[in-house]
Amino acid sequence: MLLYVSFPPRTLWWLALPAFAAFGWSLRGRTWKAGLRLGYLFGLGFLLPLLVWTGVEVGPGPWLALVVIEAVFVALVGAGVAAVSKLPGWPVWAAALWTLGEAARARVPFSGFPWGKIAFGQADGIFLPLAAVGGTPVLGFAVVLCGFGLYEIVRQVVEARRTHVVRRGAAAAALLSFLLPVVGAFAARPLVSDTAEDGTATVAVVQGNVPRAGLGFNAQRRAVLDYHARETERLAAQVKAGKVPQPDFVLWPENSSDIDPFSNPDAHDVIEAAVRAIGAPISVGGVVEKNGKLYNEQILWDPDKGPGDTYDKRQIQPFGEYLPLRSLVGAINEDWTSMVRQNFSRGSEPGVFTMAGTEVGLATCYEAAFDWAVRDTVTDGAQMISVPSNNATFGRSEMTYQQLAMSRVRAVEHSRTVTVPVTSGVSAVIMPDGKITQRTGMFVANSLVQEVPLRSSQTPGTRLGELPELALVLLAAAGLGWAVTAGVRARRAGDV
Repeated sequence: MLLYVSFPPRTLWWLALPAFAAFGWSLRGRTWKAGLRLGYLFGLGFLLPLLVWTGVEVGPGPWLALVVIEAVFVALVGAGVAAVSKLPGWPVWAAALWTLGEAARARVPFSGFPWGKIAFGQADGIFLPLAAVGGTPVLGFAVVLCGFGLYEIVRQVVEARRTHVVRRGAAAAALLSFLLPVVGAFAARPLVSDTAEDGTATVAVVQGNVPRAGLGFNAQRRAVLDYHARETERLAAQVKAGKVPQPDFVLWPENSSDIDPFSNPDAHDVIEAAVRAIGAPISVGGVVEKNGKLYNEQILWDPDKGPGDTYDKRQIQPFGEYLPLRSLVGAINEDWTSMVRQNFSRGSEPGVFTMAGTEVGLATCYEAAFDWAVRDTVTDGAQMISVPSNNATFGRSEMTYQQLAMSRVRAVEHSRTVTVPVTSGVSAVIMPDGKITQRTGMFVANSLVQEVPLRSSQTPGTRLGELPELALVLLAAAGLGWAVTAGVRARRAGDV
């Protein structure tokens, strides 16, 4: 529960440290079987409240099923931590094992579910600059290591008072486990900058709002499109009146046009009118059918040329945008299959739009949780990032704040301005240092216009890619191997 409370919308990031200190206390010296059970309980206590928003529209069944499955990864980590807890410098091995668990959870099953990575709870914390060093794996590893190190310091102090003997090597290792992540975070601060390297761009983020939570039928989809067109036209009137600056380009959310504008002339005309009114290119979030397949697509719509480049979402959401195990799910509850009547297809290429001379990388909604889906837009030339999203289905839950925190971490990780256009909120403009400069409320129509810095340099976290995560996974494997070998030797010695 401490770990859950450390996550947004609360800014109690530091509670992650005592959470992992308590986790280490409960696991140290236990058998791997006890670690498995305790790890599962820890996973349930963390993920049950964190992911409650997944049941807002579909009821508690899918929410509970998701948590029951995801907690298995934490259980396996618990077993591993118990196994390495008697090794010298065990906090290092234990923290690496947590990274291994997160790496696995981000990949399987159904292409993974990285929601709840420790890094995503640290947008307001002192450790955030470490995202620029090695991405979310290094940031998360540092937080977990610091928490385990905190417990080891307390344990060493208690043991020294009880025995009147100070084990200097163990005490030094404990102190370093706690201090090195903190020192590293402060040393990484020069990597965090919001200086414009490639000039600036004036960007508009449009939040049109929705008639009500949930996007279940065609009439509401048309209303959502009309709302975003109307808000864009209102913004155009403000520009004409001199109340706000003329934007270089405009960003609409995911699903701002669930009606395919290529096959529906009325939708095409509504978007065309909005684009001409504002006099700037717009990135429109649409649902598009091509060759009998559905795509969650961003469409670059130019005031002179009309629709042009497109980006098809690559990391689509299981049970939301496609339905694995459809026959099994239907046997459990037919209503769930009716919510995903046709599976979306995946895109294959990174999305980078050239908008008024600015390279804008696109990571659509759910993709922001996946390291690779954001990173390759930057390595493909993005000078800023946009995360068009649709959170209307989840009402006023914590989901939108959790996702906003992810975008803040991504801003620092890649040293890029990040915009978050959302249908119903919270939309925001985030500087490359992770600070939010403008944000909307929830379920209101609004638009944000701001001059933002453009950057092209790459942080170590961007350049290194998956290497830091791979190194930590190998470190975890080494710790497990050492623990197993030590256990076998101890048993043999006992038999002798």
